[in-house]
Amino acid sequence: MTSIFRAAMGADFDRLHPRLRRRFSVGLASGEACTGRGVMDRVWHGGAFVKPFLALGATRNILVPREGRHIPFTIENVPYTDTCGRETVTFVRTFDLPGRPRRFDAQMVLSPKGDRVLDYLGTHQHLASELHLRAEPDGSLLIRSGEHRFREGVVDVRVPELIGATAEVRESYDDSTGRFRIRVRVVNRYFGPLFGYEGSFTADYTDVTSCGVRPGLRPVREEARA
Repeated sequence: MTSIFRAAMGADFDRLHPRLRRRFSVGLASGEACTGRGVMDRVWHGGAFVKPFLALGATRNILVPREGRHIPFTIENVPYTDTCGRETVTFVRTFDLPGRPRRFDAQMVLSPKGDRVLDYLGTHQHLASELHLRAEPDGSLLIRSGEHRFREGVVDVRVPELIGATAEVRESYDDSTGRFRIRVRVVNRYFGPLFGYEGSFTADYTDVTSCGVRPGLRPVREEARA
């Protein structure tokens, strides 16, 4: 048994920086959870037209509706078995914005074919995205989103490009500072950049069998459709 990320990437996983390999080995097999703590140098969004969509998404812990600089944040990666019997790893990001912290929740599982990761977004997993992972020549990890689907009750539809977006995540390890670096950009094909953030963090690892999954980390509703 291996982590969902190693399974999706195959031999390419071994090209990652050793610190990234450990971080993305978090799973039921390793028995480890990872907590990253750091600072976002910048959290940004596009033009004013984006604000209503970000505000709507924030009601389900999807995206962050406010901008800021030097924002403390935490990312929690904890493996567990969901109600469908799938190994799941949390990607719950908490941004300590002035006045009110904001969360961006995601739960990741391996696709049925095992060749990519599925990213379920928000407290109710109404949005699901395919993620394609690739090791870059410098040992960093590049993640690009593919198809997005909206699911609620009997509804299961592909999100049109006009209102959808493509996410690109780059995560690396800086040996000179001993910190992970992350940069995220969400871009709409027609309207341009919508949202993003960039910063750095350190990571601590804990035994998941002893710490478990803290209350509030799992979604309110879990989506069975892959």
